[in-house]
Amino acid sequence: MISVLLINLDHSKDRLNLQKQQLARLNLPMHRLAAIQGSNISLDEYEKLANGWQRKLFPAEVACFLSHKAAWQFVYDSNEPWLILEDDALLAKSVPTILQAIEDNNLKVDYINFETRNRYKWLSRESIDLINDYQMRKLFQDRNGSAAYLLFPSGAKKLLSRAHHSMPALADAFISSTYELNAWQVYPAAAIQLDQCTTYNLPLNNSFHSTISTNPIKPKSNNRMDYWTFKFRRVFAQLRMGIRQLSVFLHSMRIKVPIIKGEFDFDIEFNEKCKG
Repeated sequence: MISVLLINLDHSKDRLNLQKQQLARLNLPMHRLAAIQGSNISLDEYEKLANGWQRKLFPAEVACFLSHKAAWQFVYDSNEPWLILEDDALLAKSVPTILQAIEDNNLKVDYINFETRNRYKWLSRESIDLINDYQMRKLFQDRNGSAAYLLFPSGAKKLLSRAHHSMPALADAFISSTYELNAWQVYPAAAIQLDQCTTYNLPLNNSFHSTISTNPIKPKSNNRMDYWTFKFRRVFAQLRMGIRQLSVFLHSMRIKVPIIKGEFDFDIEFNEKCKG
């Protein structure tokens, strides 16, 4: 059985309890990986790490990336696939069966995204059947979401190799732009973050505050050189994404990945844990 690797901050006891309850209901074994706290990163270290993406990152965003990087290292060292979860991920009831089908089929892949966030993705037109209404489609281009993904040691190796030569970025953007990954999408999606419950008309109201940042004011560039460097990186990333989409255009489709609402229809006891 594929196990869950849960990224969780030490002080986020409510989220840990939520995941313990959810994973117990699904009979999924869990290993907790202590997330890195942004406030524990020194100012000097933060300045070294925060200026290598398309804008200056928040300390919590740097910490989030480092936490996912630690998860990749864990997967690589274990030499086993793990379902990596952020602690506000909500899983469909069929996730254990999906994981078993993936394991039984001995699929040679690097990464399988279980999540959707109501954003367009570029997926293959052809699919691989998993169970019932669930399939897997080749994932050519994603945009965001790193709350629930199955990572194989081969994928962890590729992410770590790139991270070794790159500066921190938004974790989901980093994964999405690692085109050397043999990446796939569970279709329909089998996970969402709690902040998407309203989007998908699920009766689970998110009472948890973001552990990344609720501050709408982005950190400012240190100087004009950094400002224009960020702009250049942004343009380069958009061009790279455009080239990627053109390269897969003839055998892919641009689509919002749906969910099966009934798969997230948990009982009142679980709902109360999620309501404000």
